[in-house]
Amino acid sequence: MNKLVQITPKDMVAVALQPLSAGETVNYGAGEVTLLQDLPMGHKVALRDIRKGEPVIKYGYPIGEATADIPVGGHVHTQNIHTLLSGAHSYEYHPTHPAQEKRTPVTFPGYPRKLGRPGIRNELWIIPTVGCVNDNAKALAQMAQKLVGGSVEGVYAFPHPYGCSQMGGDQDNTRQVLANLATHPNAGGVLLLGLGCENSGIDQIVPHMGEYDESRVRFLVCQQVEDEIEAGLALIEELAENMRKDVRVPCPADQLVVGLKCGGSDGLSGITANPTIGVFSDILTSMGGSTILTEVPEMFGAETILMDRCEDEALFEKTVHLINDFKEYFESYHMPVYENPSPGNKAGGITTLEDKALGCTQKSGSGPVKGVLKYAEKVAHPGLNLLSAPGNDLVASTALAVSGAQIVLFSTGRGTPFGCPVPTVKIASNSPLAQKKRNWIDFDAGRLLSGMTLDELGQDLMDYVLAVAGGKQTRNEINGFHDLAIFKQGVTL
Repeated sequence: MNKLVQITPKDMVAVALQPLSAGETVNYGAGEVTLLQDLPMGHKVALRDIRKGEPVIKYGYPIGEATADIPVGGHVHTQNIHTLLSGAHSYEYHPTHPAQEKRTPVTFPGYPRKLGRPGIRNELWIIPTVGCVNDNAKALAQMAQKLVGGSVEGVYAFPHPYGCSQMGGDQDNTRQVLANLATHPNAGGVLLLGLGCENSGIDQIVPHMGEYDESRVRFLVCQQVEDEIEAGLALIEELAENMRKDVRVPCPADQLVVGLKCGGSDGLSGITANPTIGVFSDILTSMGGSTILTEVPEMFGAETILMDRCEDEALFEKTVHLINDFKEYFESYHMPVYENPSPGNKAGGITTLEDKALGCTQKSGSGPVKGVLKYAEKVAHPGLNLLSAPGNDLVASTALAVSGAQIVLFSTGRGTPFGCPVPTVKIASNSPLAQKKRNWIDFDAGRLLSGMTLDELGQDLMDYVLAVAGGKQTRNEINGFHDLAIFKQGVTL
């Protein structure tokens, strides 16, 4: 196993693939370097002398500027490098027009829907319209567990604190989120549970749902019935009875929408897990399927790579707004745009936001950008899509599900147990994490460092996703972890 990797020949630094000790002389392919300090796994070492004020190159791009002279063999990290990023920018379109081969879609056993894409699960979802009925929804879900079995693959409540005391676009976003979940293909049945006096009640949410299969959705306003638990259970039993008729049939992979997300990243995420997801994205989109890349604040510093891959100038302009609008969102609250990476990221070897972003965007693969989505907007175009949402793990993963993802791929170098409303595949950047947290991790991308090629690993991930689409449970599902987190963007009344 190699001990260091220089990602591109332009790079001034190499990344440790295992913990290394001061005084070791280590080969990195194009040469060798003697370490001046201990180097934790995922951290960077200087391959040549770097002068104060000089841009530091990794992934072939600047990841920041040296704040002190760094000798060859020195540890390159927060003590001697800082970000070069600033506020909103003007951008120029330099299209690369990446070519993408076409592949015949493979199939997976899914649940066909009368309207829209097939579901990869046939679950019964209880969705509160407002936080005031969260406990009612949870009580109904608990009582309805007796209905699980056969084609009823689960009964879940999705509590949240919103639906009232919101204004303007913030309230509209909540309505659209709940409407999109009520029509999600993974839900074979939905009970939309309202209180009756909230701003975003059932009457306000239904118009956001568009055309929907009325046999699969029921509505209940708690203030209008004597016993909402009794009434709710009766409606849930109706839905479950209807769902028992559903069967899995072969569905083409061009009907899959897969969300791409990372969290708790380390210095290996951009070398192993994220490039593996990128290969997967290229495979799926070449079959006519769709992928969605989000967490816009973690694109800062690598956004021009995505902009130049936009299929046309109109998409380029949308991507410019995607980036600059998010910067303005931070500035409107008088917050620093670049308060990133997190303490865990830094401990894992990520130094600046550029460093993090260049690793993050590896998940997008090499295909063209085909769509740019507002928050809570559904995917309309096959191929790679960019989605406006923050970096927060639960909020961004929920946003991917809301935009139509039947599965979310979540790479991590530090580990995390959560699940969003859809199966959330945890992909470890390193094998020690995969071995230590088998109860969290679904897929070990650290195998790239022990003999597998990137193409082999990407195909292996494609096979795994097809298995999940066909019913294989992810760790978050086995653990019973399903969370909903809505992106709040306004005042609370």
